[in-house]
Amino acid sequence: MKQKVFKSIEEYRQHFRQLIELERLAEKEFHLQEIKKLHGQERERRGRAILHLNAKHITNYLDFKIYRFGRHNMPEHQFKVGDIVLISQGNPLRMNIEGTVSAIGNKFIEVMTTSQLFKASEYRLDLFVNDITYKRMLQALDNLDKSLFDLKIILGQTKVEPKFTEIKIDGLNSSQKRAVGMSIESTLTIVHGPPGTGKTTVMAAMIRQHIGKRILVTAESNVAVDNFLDLLGDLKVVRIGHPAKIDSRFQRFSLDYQIRKHQRYKKVEKITRQIDALRRQQQERYKKPTPSKRRGLSDEQIIQHSDEGKKTRGLSLKTLHKMSGWIKLQQQINNLIEKRDKLVDELASEIIDTADVVLATNSGAGSEFLDAKTFDIVFIDEGSQAVEPSALVPLIKAPKAVFAGDHKQLPPTLLSERAAKSLQYTMFERFVDLYPETVQLLDVQYRMNQKICKFFSCEFYDCKVKTDQSVKDIVLSQIVRVDERIGMDEPIVFFDTNGLWREAKKTGSTSRYNPGEAKFVADLVRHFMELGLKPVELGVITPYKDHEEYLKKQLKGFDVEIKSVDGFQGREKQVIILSLVRSNLEGDIGFLQDKRRINVAITRAKRKLIIVGDSKTLATNQIFADLLEYIKTNGLYKSL
Repeated sequence: MKQKVFKSIEEYRQHFRQLIELERLAEKEFHLQEIKKLHGQERERRGRAILHLNAKHITNYLDFKIYRFGRHNMPEHQFKVGDIVLISQGNPLRMNIEGTVSAIGNKFIEVMTTSQLFKASEYRLDLFVNDITYKRMLQALDNLDKSLFDLKIILGQTKVEPKFTEIKIDGLNSSQKRAVGMSIESTLTIVHGPPGTGKTTVMAAMIRQHIGKRILVTAESNVAVDNFLDLLGDLKVVRIGHPAKIDSRFQRFSLDYQIRKHQRYKKVEKITRQIDALRRQQQERYKKPTPSKRRGLSDEQIIQHSDEGKKTRGLSLKTLHKMSGWIKLQQQINNLIEKRDKLVDELASEIIDTADVVLATNSGAGSEFLDAKTFDIVFIDEGSQAVEPSALVPLIKAPKAVFAGDHKQLPPTLLSERAAKSLQYTMFERFVDLYPETVQLLDVQYRMNQKICKFFSCEFYDCKVKTDQSVKDIVLSQIVRVDERIGMDEPIVFFDTNGLWREAKKTGSTSRYNPGEAKFVADLVRHFMELGLKPVELGVITPYKDHEEYLKKQLKGFDVEIKSVDGFQGREKQVIILSLVRSNLEGDIGFLQDKRRINVAITRAKRKLIIVGDSKTLATNQIFADLLEYIKTNGLYKSL
């Protein structure tokens, strides 16, 4: 249920605490139930586990150990760099350690962990939940009364009057300049960026206007944060986050990297060597006082008996000396660790305080490195994809905020149906509804041919989004050969399957796939390659996971990106083939009827959008019916 206005901080807290807990439990339950119910092989088939792995220690990175897990016939999987995983011997419910995926290859997955890996003949990896994200959201709710951002705006209890400053920046259109001008003095600025309108470019221009102030830039995903590094790399920036989650091209901006390059880091290395030497000494000369060995004696009692040369409780003097020596060394180690951590914290604080721009994910803004830090302005990208408590983490750290996003595209992905009813109404969308005067629509798109643009502009944005002259007439023949089979240079083509191939459903799966349609799409992809299109220039989008897996098998060996709609949000390709799957006598299109999903799917292509689907099934939805009519008039409609 959408709630725009809150009477008090306590009502706000209570509302979102319950929703966070619902989603946290749903995510944990999803993985735990799947681990309990499914045989390891079945979870592996679904891409959420990998069995029979060997492992070897590759290297250390700061306090992390990096292990490489591999096998010669690595299966297809859903693991991504930055995912939290459980490492086990085969039963993750019995015993496991947590790690973070740091690299992925064809035959291996590398995992960073602070724990020593146990010995085993084979290992298993399972995708799991990251509890830290939820804890940081709850922490932000607890800190709400200390918010630097106006609480009345957060609760929806006031009006917001934007201020405009005239600016001159080359290369920006009038709507982009107006957005930048609004951000200079306004408490709240909302940048509404439809597909291809240069939202990230505008944000980067805004950030540059504020250099000299303390600036925090966040987004929901690591990819979006790293996109800013491409545009702001000439500035003194620091990227907060787990090293495994930062694009390898941008590691030099990471806080960890900058700490290691600091001139005082040699002291940290010296202390680390001292710690390692003491630990070796512990292992070689002394005995760890485990509960069974210490016979109820405290550390102090063991040291006392050893120093006084007294045997006690069946413990020989030799054993007491070995345990006492271990404890004394451990005390030295603990002191050195404390000294090292304090020094690292000082270096981190110095780097953050002297940076022009600090970048992090929304969750990362709540990390220990930024816990006590405040800023003059915060820029929050992907605002329409972040649940409200996630956006709250960075928001409360500054008195001014700029949001960027598009609530006409995909909302946050949630597992709890109960929580989704409220959490999919994001802070971005709530502020758009409450404070329309702070919204600046970017109204010129620079991605696609005008024929692709015109439909989504009128269907979702009241025909306000226009096409820039630079891309207005771009066509495929400008970069590759074309022929009749792909509809020559027509930018938008629909292949009507006319019920020729019906959808199918795997046992135990809620997803769908369509074998006949998949084979047709695979043939189209091969044909594009024959025409000379590079694999990187073509993308295949399908709304269904099972269809995605089926397509990948059909196109094994082709380095073409095949992903869900969600996987393509924020992305673009020269050519997109959209395979819609649904074909049934009932006219049931399931979650295809989500108009935001349709918007994302049809706005990824630059020069050619090919849609494959069954018109009779699709036309039961008004937007698809409108789209088919539009293609008949403005594109190419091919009936199979």
